[in-house]
Amino acid sequence: MTTLKNDRFLRALLREPVDCTPVWMMRQAGRYLPEYRATRAQAGDFLSLCKNTEFACEVTLQPLRRYELDAAILFSDILTVPDALGLGLYFEAGEGPKFRKTVRTEQDVANLPKFNAKSDLDYVMNAVSTIRSALGGQVPLIGFSGSPWTLATYMVEGGSSKDFRFIKQMLYAQPEVLHALLDRLANAVTEYLNAQIDAGAQAVQIFDSWGGALAHREYIEFSLNYMQKIVSGLQREKDGRKTPVILFTKGGGQWLEPMIATGADAFGLDWTTPLNVARQTVNGRAALQGNLDPATLYGSPEAIAKATRAMLDDAYANGEKTGYVANLGHGITQWVDPERPKVFIDTVHEYSAKYL
Repeated sequence: MTTLKNDRFLRALLREPVDCTPVWMMRQAGRYLPEYRATRAQAGDFLSLCKNTEFACEVTLQPLRRYELDAAILFSDILTVPDALGLGLYFEAGEGPKFRKTVRTEQDVANLPKFNAKSDLDYVMNAVSTIRSALGGQVPLIGFSGSPWTLATYMVEGGSSKDFRFIKQMLYAQPEVLHALLDRLANAVTEYLNAQIDAGAQAVQIFDSWGGALAHREYIEFSLNYMQKIVSGLQREKDGRKTPVILFTKGGGQWLEPMIATGADAFGLDWTTPLNVARQTVNGRAALQGNLDPATLYGSPEAIAKATRAMLDDAYANGEKTGYVANLGHGITQWVDPERPKVFIDTVHEYSAKYL
């Protein structure tokens, strides 16, 4: 077992002492990097990039060669589980992910095939083990999945949606059908994340990208309850070390109090929730992650450094010494100058030391 050279990310998630604030970026392996675009062109298309172990490992490592990041995140897609359930995932240029089949009836849910994470998504597990080996203990590796609610939105809508017409119709007109689908997905995601942990993931994050589209009671019933089911079923320790779990609901900062009851170790925040307020709400019961607006990285180096320092001031305003991971409030965008993230990352490390 390779010793971790830099474990401050894992330590912060578990609210243990750190020498400076750890930082990584959602979608840190992405189109803003010219080396990523070159590898994607070599792969032919996005799904081929995800399913080729060598390419997935290469793009995972690319941002770590440029920046002093404190974690790597598996290069994959949140829609691997529905794809494995036979819905025919494909990507339309300029339109994002789409499915050839949708799930809109009780019979559609019943017709979903049995799921086996290790065999149906063996390419993901191969990527995890290969990346973990290639990292050589440099930093921890994060595994991830979409949340049941978020996966269900794509499966029911057939792709991205602005109004969530079909899934909200199911939620209010046939809630029992949606619950049956979400239960199937919660079981699949639990198995999927446990398989990633077995393959070498040292922390896992559940991306609830569309949880913020729900009304407050419906969020608890149709999203948070299923994430709680996943957390309770996860392998929380491997090789004598705890495996932290992060929940990230975009647009979900107002639900921090009920989130704590899930037993997750940390909660991601987008840029709409004041970090100092979130820290007061959590009150040392969990760690937090986030929450710089990704658009900040369009700014000048001075503007990026100023915004990053302000975020860190908020993170440590209550006198806490750990329990915080710096990140963006959502994924980095393809239009960011690759020089700009370095300002953000270096500022986090340099400025946070005064608090720790």
